[in-house]
Amino acid sequence: MRNIGFVCFGEVNTPIEKLRLKHDEAIKSLSKLAEIEIYDAGLVIDDPRYSTADEAIGNLAGKNIDCLVVSVAGWVPTHVVIRVTDKFRHTPVLLWGLCGYIENGNLVSLAAQAGATALRATLEAMGYNFKYVYSIVGKPDPIEKIDAFIAACFARTRLRSAHIGSMGYRDMLLYGTQFEGNSLRGLIGVEVEPFEMLEIMQNLETLDEKMILDGIRFINSNWKFAKPCAQSVIENGVKYALAIKKKIEERGYEAVSLIDVDGMKKLVGFPPAMVFMLLEHYSDVLTIPENDIMGSVTQLIMKFITGQTAFYLEYYEFFEKSILLGVPDYIPAAITDGDIEVLPTAFGQLSTSLLNVSKVKTGYVTCARLIYINGEYKMHIYKGEAKSPRKWEECGWEAPAPQLPSLEVFPDSCNVEEFTQKVSSQHVIVCYGDHAEALRDFCMLQGIEII
Repeated sequence: MRNIGFVCFGEVNTPIEKLRLKHDEAIKSLSKLAEIEIYDAGLVIDDPRYSTADEAIGNLAGKNIDCLVVSVAGWVPTHVVIRVTDKFRHTPVLLWGLCGYIENGNLVSLAAQAGATALRATLEAMGYNFKYVYSIVGKPDPIEKIDAFIAACFARTRLRSAHIGSMGYRDMLLYGTQFEGNSLRGLIGVEVEPFEMLEIMQNLETLDEKMILDGIRFINSNWKFAKPCAQSVIENGVKYALAIKKKIEERGYEAVSLIDVDGMKKLVGFPPAMVFMLLEHYSDVLTIPENDIMGSVTQLIMKFITGQTAFYLEYYEFFEKSILLGVPDYIPAAITDGDIEVLPTAFGQLSTSLLNVSKVKTGYVTCARLIYINGEYKMHIYKGEAKSPRKWEECGWEAPAPQLPSLEVFPDSCNVEEFTQKVSSQHVIVCYGDHAEALRDFCMLQGIEII
């Protein structure tokens, strides 16, 4: 649940029944949001002894809230609002100026925007983390903007207790997949825990035989094979997944990355595509290959904002109006269109394993990537329509070369040339729908530059 504190403000000389009506209407609008818990601190007016302000503080005391919604129903002197918000100084604030109403054909204003605009500059001057939204007479409340901010605040809270497990580090000696541990923990909140392949190999000796057989049955019953596959390959994949699952459960990881080319493929001769697929099934964790920690952090940000399985894709080709994105290994079941299709095949000199060749769901997508450059965090964001791609193949696969899981994205927040001058990694994180505003709000709250 996303937890918000709610306080409504008005001036002592405004008819109290009108302020209560605006309070109730605002609560009703917020209650329409999904997975939200509202802690209503009540109506605050500028009484000389601050009695209603202090009562509101008491109503919210001890509550774990992701953000504080400051709803301004009418004119209110700024000092009474600050008395309340100062007790929650490190909690992001949504400043919401309400509006008047129509009565007998006339507009009746409670001067809410006078109170809200006086507050906006004050909150900025005092260094609050906040967003300002306003209602318009006769129009729906700005509930989408409010929802985006609450989602960003929720992600901000969740990240402070999030754990990523990384088997190995810096696969293929890549630069862009590395991370800076102090700033990542300090600013974003994520704890990254490396673990060794040796520990996983040791876990293989302690696996339950029944769980291995159950895993094999699951694969044979739920995955569609393009051609026959050796049962030894399936069994090995189940064993590796169960061995990593044990580590996930011990440490409470919410996302996992594995050393791929320099680890699973080189040292044990087993490309880990099916291992990633099984980890989603067993543990509901986010996954990405090649020790891509920054990609993994981006996945967590997008998952906590959207509630979706945020997945990785890789750039393959650029066209005049579109971008070809695909993966040379696997996609999560949650974004698979139709059957989970797998193909026993090999790439170059690498050992034969199961390659996921499923189709990817199409639709409107938001694409993002968190990066760390010269001591600063930045977020590359774009969005557009994702369609089924043209027929294509990646050179190097065993003939006949498979069609990899892929999408052709037509960006509408930028053109392809603009995109290419800001692209920040070979991997990008994707989710369905337009979530750019929530991502922008998150970056604003965290002091992350948007590129």
